[in-house]
Amino acid sequence: MLIERARSGDDTALDLLVRRHHASAYRVALSITRRDDVAQDVVQDAFIKAFGALGGFRGDASFRTWMMTITANEARATLRKRGRWSESAIDDVGPIAADEPDPAEQAVSGHESARARTLLETLPEKQRLSVSLRIDDGLSFREIGEAIGSSEGAARVNYFHGIRRLRELME
Repeated sequence: MLIERARSGDDTALDLLVRRHHASAYRVALSITRRDDVAQDVVQDAFIKAFGALGGFRGDASFRTWMMTITANEARATLRKRGRWSESAIDDVGPIAADEPDPAEQAVSGHESARARTLLETLPEKQRLSVSLRIDDGLSFREIGEAIGSSEGAARVNYFHGIRRLRELME
């Protein structure tokens, strides 16, 4: 098992865990801190904490959920230390793939996606995280609840309120 190999100090296993979970951890950190540079620092610190505490990982939740919880807690702690910022992160839409049929349609879709990402930043933290973790990372509501420090039901409510609010804002 990968976790057991990582616990025994296998650098390859540790590297694989970072590669598997870095993007999700970064999205959680960015969603909370709203600053790329701070989010990168948070993710690095979260992995250091997680690997330092790997011996205490019981496996009650998946490693991914455990890692997202550590990242969210680290991001909140960083905000408490440094204070909050008012500026929002800019979400790059990314290039349009060459095999996509209609560039004009893709441009409109990309614009709407970027607009939705910008509006997502206006939601309260738990709603923003619930929507992001569900859509971007495919986490279950149980996993989202664990990551944001609430119950499965509260995660579900936060997600649906967040989606409803995004729809209202998109109109």
